[in-house]
Amino acid sequence: MFGFFGKSKPVKIRNLNESKKYGIAAKNLKELLKKGCKIFQVPLGGSHVCLYADGTKVTEEYFPTLPDNTELVLLSRDQTWSGVVCDIDRLLSTDRHAERLIEAAKELLSDERSPKRRKLLGDLVRNLEDSSELESREEDEDWFRGVGARFKTKSAYMKYNCENRIRSYMKEVDGAAKSIQKPKVKAEFLKTTKCLMDLLKSAKYNGCYFDRTEKEPNRFCTREGWFTCQGSFDQEVCRSLHSINPYGNRESRVVFSTWNLDHRIEKKRAVIPALLDAVQNHKSSDLNLDYFYHLLFTRENLKLVHIVCHKKEAHNLLCDRRKVFKRATGTDKAKQKPKGKRRCLS
Repeated sequence: MFGFFGKSKPVKIRNLNESKKYGIAAKNLKELLKKGCKIFQVPLGGSHVCLYADGTKVTEEYFPTLPDNTELVLLSRDQTWSGVVCDIDRLLSTDRHAERLIEAAKELLSDERSPKRRKLLGDLVRNLEDSSELESREEDEDWFRGVGARFKTKSAYMKYNCENRIRSYMKEVDGAAKSIQKPKVKAEFLKTTKCLMDLLKSAKYNGCYFDRTEKEPNRFCTREGWFTCQGSFDQEVCRSLHSINPYGNRESRVVFSTWNLDHRIEKKRAVIPALLDAVQNHKSSDLNLDYFYHLLFTRENLKLVHIVCHKKEAHNLLCDRRKVFKRATGTDKAKQKPKGKRRCLS
C-alpha cells in the first residue's frame, strides 16, 4: 500500500555486529535492502531483514504492516537473528569487548526516551563499568570517593562496614538495660551483655562476612565480591535473583548500603525480650550465651537481603526455650529449688 501511494515508511535499522541504528525511509522492502546494504557495506545478494525484537523475517508483504520506526536488523546471506536474546547472549558471553559495549550502551542511553529502557540501560552500564579486579585506593581512586583516608583497600572498608552493622546490634542489646527496674536483675543483665561483647570482640565483630579476602565459609560474597540476596526470612532463596558487587564501582558500593542483614528470629521482637526474660529469675552464668550470641550476631540467624526482600512485618518466629539456659547436670538439678511457675520464654 505504501509503495502504491508512493509513501515511504520510516524504520530504524542496524546490522548484526553493531548496536548503532540508522533511520531509513523506504517505500518497500526492496528499497530498504538496497539502502541498508549501502550503509553497512553488505552484499545485496541474499541479504534479508528481521525484526530486532523477536527475529521474525520481514517479507515484501509484511513490510507495509510494520509500525513506523520499527527496529530492524539487516543480515547477510548466512547470518541469522533470533531476537533481542542475541544481544543479551553476546553481552554475557564475553568480557573482551566490555569497553565497546559500555560505549554502545551509553550511546543508546543518550537517545532513549522510555523511562523503563533508560533504567535497563543505566543498570547495564553500571554493571559493565566493573573495576572489581582492582583492590587498592591507588588503583581505583573513584571507588574510594567519600571513604575515609585510613582505608587503603576495598576489602578493609567492606569489613569495617560489616563490623559497624554488627556493633549496632550490640548497642541495641545494651540499650535494653534501661527498661529493667530491679537493680539485681539489671546487674545480671549487664554481666550478660559484657560476656556477649567479649564473644563479639573475639570474633572481630564478624566483619569477615563482607570481606572477599576471607575464606569461603566466612564470607557472604564470592572471591570477586559478588553478593546474592538470600531471600526474605520466610523463603529459601531470592525469587527475584537480586545480586550486586559493591567492589565493582562506587555506585554499587553506595547502593549496597541499602541491603540488610535481617534477623530471621527477630532481634527486637524475640531475641532481646527472651534475654530480658531469662535474667529475671536467673544469674547470667545460667544462660546459654552461645545461643543468644549466634541469634544476634552470626549468619545462623542473619540473612543478607535486598531492600525489596526485607519484610518488616512480624516474623512470628520465637527463640527455642530449650536452648535459653545451659543444660544442668544431675547435681545442679538437685541443688535447684522450685521458684514457682516460670514464664514461657519466647
